[in-house]
Amino acid sequence: MAALLSRIGGALAVLLTVATLAFLALQLIPGDPAEAALGGPGSQASAEALAAARAQFGLDRPVLVQYLDFLWRLVRGDLGLSYAQRIPVTEVLAQAIGPTLVLALVSLLLAWVLALASVLVATGRSRFARGIASALDLTAAALPNFWLASLLVLLFSSLLGWLPAVSTGSVSGIVLPALALAIPTSGFIAQVCRAGVDEAVGAPFIESARARGETELGVRLRHVLRHGIVPGLNLTAWALGSLLGGAAVIEVIFARPGLGRTLVNAVLVRDIPVVLGIVLFAALAYVVVSLITDLLIARVDPRTEARMDQAVVRA
Repeated sequence: MAALLSRIGGALAVLLTVATLAFLALQLIPGDPAEAALGGPGSQASAEALAAARAQFGLDRPVLVQYLDFLWRLVRGDLGLSYAQRIPVTEVLAQAIGPTLVLALVSLLLAWVLALASVLVATGRSRFARGIASALDLTAAALPNFWLASLLVLLFSSLLGWLPAVSTGSVSGIVLPALALAIPTSGFIAQVCRAGVDEAVGAPFIESARARGETELGVRLRHVLRHGIVPGLNLTAWALGSLLGGAAVIEVIFARPGLGRTLVNAVLVRDIPVVLGIVLFAALAYVVVSLITDLLIARVDPRTEARMDQAVVRA
């Protein structure tokens, strides 16, 4: 319980820090955010209209007052009104969250499948297979999402014609975007898991399992892989954050609706409430996945939970 409360406190601190940094960063972007409420930078709004927009959205107040008001509204669950769309930010997010979450979760699942397949091959006795798996993991981790997306479109859409180059709303339309996000992420996860596997292989309980008569495949699945994936599970929150960030580029490339395209459009017109809402949602997703990952790791390896409780008690 002490460890859980400590994690929740840390999660709230992360959200506050992200909110503060995002608010300050947006204040430094050149341009007048009031223009977004009047049609964007090219609206040629009059000085009187700009002044009225600033007063309506509180932009004429000192930055510190705006920040405190932003935090107070955040505590109440109010993300404000979109400057550009004149609707609550929660409605903007509700329209965009679904496609992005589906893409991120499918990509994360696919990344884990690819990583586990690579790690399973690498746990065998074949040095050649281990070398090939390691090389593929390094290559995958080094691939930029946007370059990989272009390559996948060229291969599977233009040359083979198997999959659509843009989002169609069907299952086939999510395959290429998910692959473009999952392949680099799987490379990172596999490399981290392999380090855990190498440590587990030499542990005494592995020899004990073999002495009990377990098959080599059983040892690899029940013991080596179970303990080896713990470092990879620690990367899951980071992986989800990376996928949400990469979705901004991938959604534009594949003409897919979602938070990524919404964020790009909001930044272009300086729609600060929408940008802050998306950034905070990404931070919240990271925090939630971190907590779930911690609980899952404690389930897989109870020693981790015990170490966390001891650390909190000492603190």
